[in-house]
Formats: sequence, C-alpha cells, structure tokens
Amino acid sequence: MAAAKTPNKRAVTLIALHLLLLVYSLSGIFSKNAAHEPFMSPMFIALYGGMLLILFIYAIGWQQILKRLSLSLAFANKAVTVVWGMVWGFFIFGEPISALNLIGAALVIAGVVLYARADAEDERPGDSIDGDEWTVTGIGEGR
Repeated sequence: MAAAKTPNKRAVTLIALHLLLLVYSLSGIFSKNAAHEPFMSPMFIALYGGMLLILFIYAIGWQQILKRLSLSLAFANKAVTVVWGMVWGFFIFGEPISALNLIGAALVIAGVVLYARADAEDERPGDSIDGDEWTVTGIGEGR
C-alpha cells in the first residue's frame, strides 16, 4: 500500500520546513554582525564561520524537505524568511517596523497559506507524499 499523505504527516513536514527557515534566517544575523568586524579578525572569522555552519545545516535540511514536499510548495514557504528578517531586525538590531512592513509581512504570510491550501486541495487520498514517487514519461517510448 502506498504511503498516503495524511494531514498530520504534511503538517509535521511543514512545521519542520518552517523551523528550518527560522534557522536559515539566523544566517543574516551572523553576516550582519560579521560586517561590523575588522576583516579577518577572530570575531569576523567566528561570525562568518557561524553563518557558513547555519547555511550548511540549512542545505542538508532543505534536501530532506524536498524529499517530502514539492519544490514549488517548499520554495513558496521560503518567503517567510522576510518576516523572520523583520523580527530579528527589530529585536536584535533595533530596526523600526513600519505599518507598510506589517502589511507586507501579512501579505507574505497570506500568500504562503493560500498556496499551501491550494496545493493540499489538489491532492487525492492515496497520493504519495510529494517527492516519494518520480514518474518519467516519454523516455524510451516508441523504440
């Protein structure tokens, strides 16, 4: 029996994706702080190394997410990193958040939610989890 895509399994994958995107957004904190340090100083190297470590973790996690979700859905969710950037900017760097920033963040989140819901509605019970099955058509046909 093919692995059916249950809402719980999909929800767990989407939560994992958003946790991964939160981790990814931390790379901006490291890079912004590294930019304020003298080039090649120990602190610059530590911050830059931290950023590279976060990007390495993100790259591995992203590949695992793509095994479970379609690229279009995963990439649409990546837009929430804009919201995380605003949150980090406000709390860590004291950057102001304007009404337009909040409206933009709401639009980003609404777009991600609408896309995820539309993607879920296109699925039928018994469908494999996105990325579990790859079908190739047209190769070797008619030979």
